[in-house]
Amino acid sequence: MIDQPVPVATLDVVAEVPAAMQVTGRDAGWLRARQGVPAPLAFLEGPVPAPDGGLYLVDVAWGRLLHLSAGGEFRVLLDCGGEPNGLALRPDGSLLIADYQQGLRVVDDPAAASPEARILADAHLHGFIGLNDVIVDRHGAAYVTDQGDSGLHDPCGSVRRCDADGRVSTVIGGLPSPNGLLVDEDDDTLYVAMTRDNAIWRIPFRDGRLGRVGRFLQLSGGIGPDGMARGPQGSFLIAHLGRGVVSVYDRTGAPAMVLRSPRGLAVTNLCLHPDGRLYVTESESSSVLGLELSRLTEVLERRDR
Repeated sequence: MIDQPVPVATLDVVAEVPAAMQVTGRDAGWLRARQGVPAPLAFLEGPVPAPDGGLYLVDVAWGRLLHLSAGGEFRVLLDCGGEPNGLALRPDGSLLIADYQQGLRVVDDPAAASPEARILADAHLHGFIGLNDVIVDRHGAAYVTDQGDSGLHDPCGSVRRCDADGRVSTVIGGLPSPNGLLVDEDDDTLYVAMTRDNAIWRIPFRDGRLGRVGRFLQLSGGIGPDGMARGPQGSFLIAHLGRGVVSVYDRTGAPAMVLRSPRGLAVTNLCLHPDGRLYVTESESSSVLGLELSRLTEVLERRDR
């Protein structure tokens, strides 16, 4: 395929956390520990589609589980404390929360009048250094990135697997800042965003055994890749923290499109919704951005002609 110019589109602003949700009267240790990261209202992460047509999200800075309605209204579902970073919806409707401080947590009924979060895999018991993101495979097993303060200077991060019965195992260690995750179950492959390596790693498995690991994509600029999603035509959608863009690559890894944030540079995570839209969290402005997936599909189909 001959390289083609990469089209650029600007994401729409879908909703912003309202001033009424500003937390007052207490300090956020998360903000102190990560100086220079602005979070005036909420540091949004981990969007996942909610069964009612809205979104579930987390607020890392203030330890909250949030809901964004299909009409664009935010509300706090649960003040869960800790540092909730990643979310995944399980087939039974429960929500998994990857919490940097407390470990892997589960909200059995997020639609309840007063939902509660319980510990599924305790951070201290399992020696987690700081969970970041989480996905669930078709068998109900959860894969989580244990990032902590790892980086190229200290590649001590890992990917852990937590089975439905709570058993925890290490998939791969020695990683520099593992973050977003994708699983290709047809090909027995994990794709992991290594934020401080500014790259996406491909981690294959053959007969349940780890294959030869390599870089699938090398990014540049900003801080590095954060959340990921698999888009139309097998594409890869990558939230590039510090650049304020979602970078779109086709199924072969060739650049296909750039989606720009109209707000800040802290594009943290993203998800595809059954309503036919891509939703993106931008955390400097505490906002959710969006784009019709049909626009992506059109661009990717033109590339294949």
